[in-house]
Formats: sequence, structure tokens, C-alpha cells
Amino acid sequence: MSPYKAEYIWIDGTEPTNKLRSKTKVIPNGEEPPVWGFDGSSTNQAPGSNSDCVLSPVYVCPDPIRGGDNKLVLCEVLLPDMTPHASNTRAACVAAAEKYADQEAIFGIEQEYTFFDGTKPLGWPDNGFPAPQGGYYCGVGSDEIFGREIVEAHSDACIEAGLAISGTNAEVMPGQWEFQIGPVPPPQVADEIWIARWLLYRLAEDWDVSATLDPKPVKGDWNGAGAHTNFSTRAMRESYEPCVQAAEALGAAHELHIHQYGDGIDRRLTGQHETAHWSQFSYGVSDRGASVRIPWQVARDQKGYIEDRRPNANMDPYTVTRLIVETCCGALAQSAAPAAAQAVPAS
Repeated sequence: MSPYKAEYIWIDGTEPTNKLRSKTKVIPNGEEPPVWGFDGSSTNQAPGSNSDCVLSPVYVCPDPIRGGDNKLVLCEVLLPDMTPHASNTRAACVAAAEKYADQEAIFGIEQEYTFFDGTKPLGWPDNGFPAPQGGYYCGVGSDEIFGREIVEAHSDACIEAGLAISGTNAEVMPGQWEFQIGPVPPPQVADEIWIARWLLYRLAEDWDVSATLDPKPVKGDWNGAGAHTNFSTRAMRESYEPCVQAAEALGAAHELHIHQYGDGIDRRLTGQHETAHWSQFSYGVSDRGASVRIPWQVARDQKGYIEDRRPNANMDPYTVTRLIVETCCGALAQSAAPAAAQAVPAS
């Protein structure tokens, strides 16, 4: 039997926003992708005098681009002693998920992005600007929608790879789109966001188009790009009060979160264009101008989930999901503890 190609994908050490890297390994058919390595001095992850870094596979799926038996292999970066590299944020996400596994947290992440044709958003005129925002969101027609063929190819690729993609839509700014991954638990949701990002970048190459996660790709009266993060625990899916408690816990930890929700967050969260100001926290039912939105059906049904609207498109999904799990699950665990103590009969 013929060998197969495994595309090893990892997150580098570029700051303030990490980049994706990948390279191909040819593997004998029937063998699983092994631990591999790379030159960390070329990815901002090691000095040239001690450059070896380790690629440890954590998520393997079919390669929808090459097809056949070929695979995509998402890896976390380790040091030669097999401990997590400083740039490896997945390890801490795994630890948080395991600590609060009994709460059965799940996430749905809405990944916005913008197609660029050279130095301008795809579909924009060479000079000046397109018509003001209004008809582009979930629009139809070649005068308002640009890049749909790439979006369809990306959606199909995510499905063929077995990712939990749950939808796509055109966004408010022309040339801007969104795909959604979830609901699935951490760290899986973050693993799949990274794979889906890689597929987006790779497929856009075939159209000579780039996709950017810049949170404010065009200055002025144009929407930025976010990664709205929907979250629930089992308790939230069963009753409303834990949803409110989770929102209030996020408010109490606003400073901790906001500075880890993606570089340039102050450029996007201005208090305009369906955002709350980055320096303030608010939550409300059906309020897209709040930091955290409680969907109307959640208030009606008295159970469900909440949406953290603060994360940037360029956020690290391992960091964001870890922070939300630690903050919300930690608060819910504390609130449940006194109730559990009261329920214990006196001896």
C-alpha cells in the first residue's frame, strides 16, 4: 500500500499574535503520525544555538484538500524534555477543562475574518470605498457578496475533515465572512478552530486571496472582526440562574480577560459597531452592544447559554476558552458548594 502525506500543523511563537505553520511528512500506510520536530529558531520559538522543538500530535483528521488517506495533524509544541513550550497555550486549556470536567462545559465559536485582494478587502474598488454598510450582512448578489466560492469550498472542506462546523454567513462589512465551530467541549473546540483557520488560509491560496483575522481591517465606519464565544455548562443548560451567575463572574474578571482576548482589542471594542467599549463591562438580554449577551430565547426558556462578544477574531481559542472555563466554572462551583453543604443532613 502507498504511503500517505500528513500535514503537521502548529502554532508558532510570533507576538503579539501567533501564526500557523505547517510541513509535510510522508508516513508508511497503516502507521499513525509520530512525534516529529522542527527548527524553532525560524518560528520565534528557540535560539539558533538550541533550536530543536518537538511536534506532538493532538488532533488528527482527514485532509480534504489532498484527499485519499492523507491527514491533517494538529500538534502542540513541546521542548525536547517533552514539557510544554512557553508558546504552548493548549496545555493550560487542557488542565482547566479536566479540572472542571464534571460541569460539562461546551463552546460554540463564531470566527469572523476578512478576505483581502492585495492591499484592499476583496470586492472593494481600487480607489475609494464601496457603498456604506447595510446590505452586506447575509446578503446575496454579486454587487454585495464577494468570495462566496471560497467560503463554500472552505465549508465543504471542514465537513470532509470531520470538524464540527455549524454554519457560515456573510458579515456586515463587504468582503467579511464568518464560520462557526461547535458546540463541542474544550480543548476540542480550539483544536478545530485552528484546523479550520489553516484550511481557510490554504484554500484561499488557490484564488490568490488572503484571509486576515485583523480585528479592525479597515479604519472608519466599518465593523471590526470578532470571535463571539458562546458558552454553557450543564447547570446553565438546565436553569437560568447559572447563566446570570456566569455573566456576572465574567464581569468581575473583566480586566483579566480583556487583555488576553486578542491584540488590538481597543481598535475594535470602541462602543460602536455592535460592541461595548473595551474598558467597560455590561451584560443584557438580546443586547449586541453589551460585553456579554444573553440570547432572548435563553431568557424565555429560562435555560441555555451566554455569548461573550469581546474576543477578537485574532484571539487564541485555547486562552479564551481556558479563561472562560476557569472564571465561570470556578464561580459556579463556589456557588454550588454552600448549597451542597446545606443539603447534607446534620449528624
